[in-house]
Parts: sequence; C-alpha cells; structure tokens
Amino acid sequence: MSANALRVALVGNPNCGKTALFNQLTGGRQKVANYAGVTVERKVGRFVAPSGRQIQVLDLPGAYSFDSTSPDERITRDVLLGRHPGEAPPDLVVCVADATNLRLHLRFVLEVQRLGRPVVLALNMMDAAERRGIRIDIDVLARELGVQIVQTVAVRRGGASRHESQR
Repeated sequence: MSANALRVALVGNPNCGKTALFNQLTGGRQKVANYAGVTVERKVGRFVAPSGRQIQVLDLPGAYSFDSTSPDERITRDVLLGRHPGEAPPDLVVCVADATNLRLHLRFVLEVQRLGRPVVLALNMMDAAERRGIRIDIDVLARELGVQIVQTVAVRRGGASRHESQR
C-alpha cells in the first residue's frame, strides 16, 4: 500500500450492510451474513478512487456498543483506537447505518464520534426506507451530528458509487 493511501474503516451494527458496502467498494466476495464467526476478525480490501488515490478498506465486526466485552466489539474498538497489535488506526471511519432503523444505529454513531476519529455516516438501505415512507432530512441530520452523510444501497450494483465519488 502506498504512503498516501487512505485507511478507511467500515463500522456499524450487525446486519446494517457493512460487508455488502465493502464488497461494492472493493470487489470483494465476503459473506453477507452474521453467522457465528463470519466477521470476528477484520477483512481488508483495496480500490483506487476516481481521484487516483489508493483506498484501503477495513470491514470491521458489527458492534452495538463499545461497552460490551464481546470479542467482535472489542476488536472494532481496538482497531479504531489504534490499540490492535500491528495495526495503525484508520484515517476515516465510515459508520454504516440502516436507514430503516436509524434511531438504534445513531446510538453507535455517537459512540464512534466520541473516539475522536473523522467520521462519515453512510445511510444504507435508503431504497427500503423510501419504500416504507421513511423520510430523512439529510441536511438537518448532517448538521446536528456534525458529519458528512452519504446515501447508499449497498446490495445494488453501483449503490456505492455516490460513496466512492466523494473522495
């Protein structure tokens, strides 16, 4: 990986679409499920952004909180804090949140923000939210949280393109 590569960590609650987004961005073929042990250790992929910059993407285990003692949540917290052995902290954290259940996911987003790393919120499953009549005022949410927000549909081909184009 080149010295100017950007290290991006994908984090979020289990089943929010982190791995699907990882696969869209990197062309990876990880399993998109939370069977025991599927993402207990982080997965790494790479791609080149339209700007030409190399991006390293870490697909970290799903977590509901950093207060838990589960191995998944401990790994995610330690990587974000730069405490994971031999692992530099990410330059950017992308919190992936299920737009159909935003209230639950925002609790974790706020926890991630408290770690002091730059954060982008990826509102995933926007198509499902729209079908259910859920309306999210992106500008107000971005202002209240103090983060940039991108809308994604990670399981749809090209659904991460808005995400990639903002680098």
